[in-house]
Amino acid sequence: ALTLTNCARNPVSGKRELSMMSTEQEIAIGKESHPSIVATMGLYEDAKLQAFMNQKGKAMAAISHRPDLPYQFHIVDSPVVNAFAVPGGYVYFTRGILAHFNNEAEFAGVLGHEIGHITAKHSSRQQSSQLLTSLAGIAGAILVPQLGETFMQGAQLLQLSYSRAHESESDEIGVGYSSKIGYDANQMAEFFATIKRIQDNSGQSIPNMMSTHPDPGNRYTKVHAMAKDYQVKNPGNYQINRESYLRMIDGLMFGEDPKQGFVENNMFYHPELKFQFPVPNGWQHQNSPAQFQMGPKDGKSSMVLMLVKGNSLDEAAQTMVKELNLKVLENANRTVNGNQAMVIISQQMPRQQQQGQQQQQQTAANTLQIGTYLIQYNNAIYALHGLSSAADFERAFPAFRNVSEGFRTLTDPDKLNRKPDRVFVRQAPRAGTFREVMVDLNMPASRIEELGVLNSLKVGDRLEKGALLKIIAK
Repeated sequence: ALTLTNCARNPVSGKRELSMMSTEQEIAIGKESHPSIVATMGLYEDAKLQAFMNQKGKAMAAISHRPDLPYQFHIVDSPVVNAFAVPGGYVYFTRGILAHFNNEAEFAGVLGHEIGHITAKHSSRQQSSQLLTSLAGIAGAILVPQLGETFMQGAQLLQLSYSRAHESESDEIGVGYSSKIGYDANQMAEFFATIKRIQDNSGQSIPNMMSTHPDPGNRYTKVHAMAKDYQVKNPGNYQINRESYLRMIDGLMFGEDPKQGFVENNMFYHPELKFQFPVPNGWQHQNSPAQFQMGPKDGKSSMVLMLVKGNSLDEAAQTMVKELNLKVLENANRTVNGNQAMVIISQQMPRQQQQGQQQQQQTAANTLQIGTYLIQYNNAIYALHGLSSAADFERAFPAFRNVSEGFRTLTDPDKLNRKPDRVFVRQAPRAGTFREVMVDLNMPASRIEELGVLNSLKVGDRLEKGALLKIIAK
């Protein structure tokens, strides 16, 4: 019945396929998601770059398979090298990825890839396939209980392959779209070499079978082949436009924005909100405008800093308990470095199971226990949540307490007035290797590889005098 009533023709492939999402629903999802994305990541204000992105986005949307969608293009305030799309025509580029492009053609290739996700209805197709594999997994668990877990793991791996297939399809679409608006899609392949280098330097390489994205090294080869094939079939003058792009990103913020908080010497500082607290040695951390997260590498516990709604500690506590569905085990009033505070130890209650679902038996190992410090500071209430299983909580709580009781006013002028790094475009003062030129431009030796990735150059690459290069400076 599902197949008979929900089949639609895919605008890219032309094939009829199961679709669980109408165009109207796609647009509604985009509109609903956008405010949350902006609240979580923030928008990066740069009129020049935004105008360029709008111009190229509209040109590409017009020649796409779905030109009638209400496309929107946004730059989000994140240093992460990423771009993503939401159903309904919403496309987002981080300032981090814009910093790493070295010409307009690289930008256009990635833009085409993201628009391709939208025009090929990948979100709808993924939702449909997830439903079917979930049903198949449940059937497997019912029919052969001892194989149920194995079957579901297989279904999850199948989903990864769907994601890889969608990424590969979007690569092909991106080659076509960027070429149609006049850009050399070989540069899209070159950007995958940059992604590969970032991945290798971070030590995050994972087996291709377990990745939701195809290996960037493989994509480099395949996209080059697709670009060559397209240009053979469609001869033309395809643009790269390196200098115009580099001039456009001159002054772009690079890395973390210190106004949103930064970690230095095992301490988190927030210059704009004027507070600081310790970060335990060896803990990993991630910051965003909405919250700061950190935790040890073993993954058995974590901490989250966030704002809590409420005009008083009591009101904030009641709101938090209700919204997070908590069972309070104990609570007490405290003072943390002169600030009124409340400490709450709680456990998260299981959500009501839908009819027919088996209630999971709660144990110390699968029950989330939370140690929360609510701290009233500068007309706001902050929550420092320490999370672990109930079984591990006693071991983890001393670290939660030390962090929370280290929350204090930030007064150090050096931290309060910290300026962000920015990308600046400079000319090579002489001919020489990339390393030699970077040294002449007063770049520290410790950042040569980072600058090499940023410029898509190796340390021994030869440069001519006057060549445009990106450097990082305050």
